[in-house]
Amino acid sequence: MNVKPDSTVVNLGRHLLAEFYDCNSNILNNVQMIEDMMTEAAVACGATVVDKNFHMFSPYGVSGVVIISESHLAIHTWPEYGYAAVDLFTCGDSCDPRVAYDFLREKFHAGSAFYSELKRGLMNTETQKMIESPFHVEAQMATTTAGAAIIGSDNKGEG
Repeated sequence: MNVKPDSTVVNLGRHLLAEFYDCNSNILNNVQMIEDMMTEAAVACGATVVDKNFHMFSPYGVSGVVIISESHLAIHTWPEYGYAAVDLFTCGDSCDPRVAYDFLREKFHAGSAFYSELKRGLMNTETQKMIESPFHVEAQMATTTAGAAIIGSDNKGEG
């Protein structure tokens, strides 16, 4: 479903699926640093932290989640590959998951990073009924050390 801008259609949440490459492996394998950075990313984007849970795997890798009033930020790392997969899901207008993405890209020292932004929970404000459809991909962004580029975006160059 291709959702065109319409004042009667709103989305309940924004979900960024992020990929971070060529990251500092020492950071990605440090459960305390990952927990701190994910928590700081939540605060930086304007979210309210409710709870968090992180786990260090043996011999390496970290998984964790920061529960926020607005939804969650979750991560799994593969330090041996310098890679982290991150979900940044926020609801409402009080926080911006792109701020958390930019924050983590810098903190992980990512050589390149990508995200897809999904609009979740489309609703018709006139009828107060949910629109039953797959989520809408709002934007796809590639960020490398050379700069940023929008890929396949509906935003026509807006970031």
